[in-house]
Amino acid sequence: MPKRLRIALFTECFGQKFGGAESYAVNLFRILAQRHDVTVFAREFDHDLPVKQHVISTPSWCPTWLGLWLFSARCHELAQTGFDITHSHTNAGSANIQLMHVSPVRYRRFFNRTFFQKLLVCLTPSQVAYLWLESQAVKSNPGHVLVTVAPLVKQQLQVAYGPDLAVEVVTPGAEPVRPNEEVRQRVRAELGWGPQDIGCLLVARNPLRKGLLAVLRAMLLLPNTFRLAVVGTNADVQKFVATHFSSVLERVHLIPATPEVAPYYLSADVYVHPTLQDSFGMAPLEAMAHGLPVVLSGAANCGFAQYVTHRQNAWVLDDPHDAEQIAAGLRTLGTDSVVRERMIEQAAKLVADFSWTAIADQYENLYAKSLAERADSSGSFKAIRSSP
Repeated sequence: MPKRLRIALFTECFGQKFGGAESYAVNLFRILAQRHDVTVFAREFDHDLPVKQHVISTPSWCPTWLGLWLFSARCHELAQTGFDITHSHTNAGSANIQLMHVSPVRYRRFFNRTFFQKLLVCLTPSQVAYLWLESQAVKSNPGHVLVTVAPLVKQQLQVAYGPDLAVEVVTPGAEPVRPNEEVRQRVRAELGWGPQDIGCLLVARNPLRKGLLAVLRAMLLLPNTFRLAVVGTNADVQKFVATHFSSVLERVHLIPATPEVAPYYLSADVYVHPTLQDSFGMAPLEAMAHGLPVVLSGAANCGFAQYVTHRQNAWVLDDPHDAEQIAAGLRTLGTDSVVRERMIEQAAKLVADFSWTAIADQYENLYAKSLAERADSSGSFKAIRSSP
């Protein structure tokens, strides 16, 4: 593999504020951009990385599936020459490195479904389009490496497309963050949290899908000293909370999406993540990296839970809908200093296994694999053409 590669990254949005999948790309290429020449093709940008960027525009009137296809087609057209590696975070087209963050469409639409549900999918043009786009993304060809962020998604891909489908797993990463008492006290003051208050935190682009409803119900069961900050809310979430949970509104602080999430991690005492469905779940890992004990859903709902042990390095929920379970976890981690400190210590050891530098190294190995496969394929083709 050449010492310095020319890499084209395809991702619809490139910036920490856009969500977990987008944050994965930014954190990964923060390291890779120091080692290689990177050009990012995206619709929107919000970052400070030393990369070239190319804005891809699609018509505002077109449906989501068509916009995705147009975006992908344009990316591949522009990156046909001048790059050693194409690396895609979109489920369309076929790049050298194809990353899939979420459960495959084919799995969600056909696995454990009735005949009529499957038939309805086949008769819905948008669903057929998404299935076709995904099939192109997983299609095998020389130099194509299919990657996912969690063993759970790998299993689902192999159920959907066959057990022989080759899939690499490269999880998100994290880097330990030192405590900062000045930031902690400043943010707690902004949130209205006093020294006696126990600050709970949830970070999500879509908080309702990450279990906000159950967390709010848990807040009703906890003393007034328990406070909640939710980072990533929009007007609809704010209206929902004001309408249905007015009794705890004074203890809940709703914060719009922001790329500057670290100050909130540093100011909190416990992180809570009763997600309903996360292929991995970067936020709990990031919370651990900031020294927080974590309450999270089990492996059926959160891929990251496969790497943790209940009451050892995380508080794992049997049922993310159960407010009493959530309240019990928050109460224990917020008030029992022995359990809390032991869990923080064990979580720190787990974080050490998820270094972004190590993740970048894994991708460089996959780049080398892709380049070698393409070189072998090209050599074989030339040999066939030149044979008598």
